[in-house]
Amino acid sequence: MKETCQLHVQQSKRIIMKKTLILGVLLSSMLVSCTENSLKIAGDESPDTSMITSQTGSSSKDDHNYWYQGKAEITSYKLEQARYGEMHEGTAVFVFVTEPFSPTKLVKADTPDPDNISVLKLNQTRKFNTGIYPYSIMTSTFLPFKKGDYSLKVSSSSQEWCGHTYMEVQNPQNGHFGVKIDSYFEGESQELSKSVAALMEDDIWTLIRLRENPPTGRVSMYPSLLAARLLHKEYKPYSCVITSEDKGSSTFYTLEYPELDRTLTIEYEQAHPHKIVGWTETNYTGWGANRKKLTTTATRMKTINTDYWNKNAVADSTYRTELNL
Repeated sequence: MKETCQLHVQQSKRIIMKKTLILGVLLSSMLVSCTENSLKIAGDESPDTSMITSQTGSSSKDDHNYWYQGKAEITSYKLEQARYGEMHEGTAVFVFVTEPFSPTKLVKADTPDPDNISVLKLNQTRKFNTGIYPYSIMTSTFLPFKKGDYSLKVSSSSQEWCGHTYMEVQNPQNGHFGVKIDSYFEGESQELSKSVAALMEDDIWTLIRLRENPPTGRVSMYPSLLAARLLHKEYKPYSCVITSEDKGSSTFYTLEYPELDRTLTIEYEQAHPHKIVGWTETNYTGWGANRKKLTTTATRMKTINTDYWNKNAVADSTYRTELNL
């Protein structure tokens, strides 16, 4: 399958480029007028900047040079996860990578299109065992690289031996998010519905990386999808007090939810590109006599920058050893 571009001239003095996918046609070259507006996908060695430079925001030239080198930033963390009134050892992994995103289909764009938006995607995973059975949790966010305080989509899935849950928040339109929850727990599932737009905790990690001044003060904030899942709390905005404090070479960014009796503190490097050093998360966990206020802790082990999508051979398992996974 090859992509072709056809240039249509209209009488209204406007030129509209329309890209179509044609089956069975082989082309020896692409029209220059088409490639000027295309976005490179993750893994390209020389990402196109035509879409990025048309947007406005606080991301710097340093950001662009770091994030558009055809590699992902992968960081592993030693995890001490609070669950069921006890602490459980595990690992967490953050994968930051840029890619073109379709704002209409809400998926990674496979074909160039001037409507595609360049995003910094974060896939964060947590894996830990509780007694005999394991937990595997993954959350994905897609924040526009240059402009905006919200991801175009946030999704999170949780798998453990009782069953699995999938939650999705779709891009804000007319001041509302679209929220959908599928859960094996009775009463937790929710058909796609409108919820008022507000800051999302899941976006904070990427806002720290890209925006010069992440929000502070008293705000209305959605807790992370992971927290809503593990605490079995309604996914809605809660009052949140955000503070930021510099200590040494790090900044400690703290979110406090009085209504949830929950606090999240993220430590990140003050120096560009503001890598996440680790975090602590304090809340009540467990039920009855086992209910305790405990603190989940994540400590950075290793960061590497690599095109992981090309590292799928058996021999590439050495990268997991490097990450202590």
